[in-house]
Amino acid sequence: MSEFSKEQLLFLKEQKKQQRIVRVSRVLILLSFLFLWEFSANVGWIDSFIFSSPSKIALCFWGMVLDKSIFLHIGVTLYETIISFVLVILISIFIAVCLWFSKKLSEILDPYLVVLNSLPKSALAPLLIVWLGANRVTIITAGMSVAIFGSILSLYSSFVTVDPGKVKLIYTLQGNRLQALIKVVLPHSLPSIISNMKVNIGLCLVGVIIGEFLAARNGLGYLIIYSSQVFKMDWLLMSIVILCIMAMALYALINLLEKYCLRHYR
Repeated sequence: MSEFSKEQLLFLKEQKKQQRIVRVSRVLILLSFLFLWEFSANVGWIDSFIFSSPSKIALCFWGMVLDKSIFLHIGVTLYETIISFVLVILISIFIAVCLWFSKKLSEILDPYLVVLNSLPKSALAPLLIVWLGANRVTIITAGMSVAIFGSILSLYSSFVTVDPGKVKLIYTLQGNRLQALIKVVLPHSLPSIISNMKVNIGLCLVGVIIGEFLAARNGLGYLIIYSSQVFKMDWLLMSIVILCIMAMALYALINLLEKYCLRHYR
């Protein structure tokens, strides 16, 4: 195998240098923000009761770790998010496949899906409580409602944009519509499905938090709304920080899944 040329090695070196600069810059921005926040709270530039501070949030988190209460809230929110996410992916793929199989069905349902996708989902949460009660099913349904309609439309659009020549080739080889779906449509749409998952994991987390605001007795959404009512700002900001970390971790897992799928199924 031929060795890299000097120009290629120089280019690779510059790329690695650029990546290091990006990573270091991200860390420095975060550390600078935390330092300014802590410093401003300590010298009185901002009200530490209202805005808290990184040290207070860390102490609050450690206290809840010691009494193990934080694990309950994180576990509940994570469980509800994952369940709603999995259901959204399965149901949206199933409905998108049904729409792809029947053009008439897609034409009938298209305006309803567009309207439902445009509807503010937070407006549905109080209605879901009336219908389903203040329980975990309501919260999971709220998480699904935020993502599912957009997911169906996105996946269906991906299915119908598959190269028609490849689908026609399946039919020419005496294949049927199911074989065209399995051999052409789904493999072609794999990047779109993964991209859809990246969007949906965040949307499901948002929907779950909305549901927990109204119908939960534990979870990070409940912790946020409770702490705002009793002015425990350390709890509130700690919960928001944990949600940010949780969203980043879930997104990173989807990225790993994307790399695995693209490496083995393309």
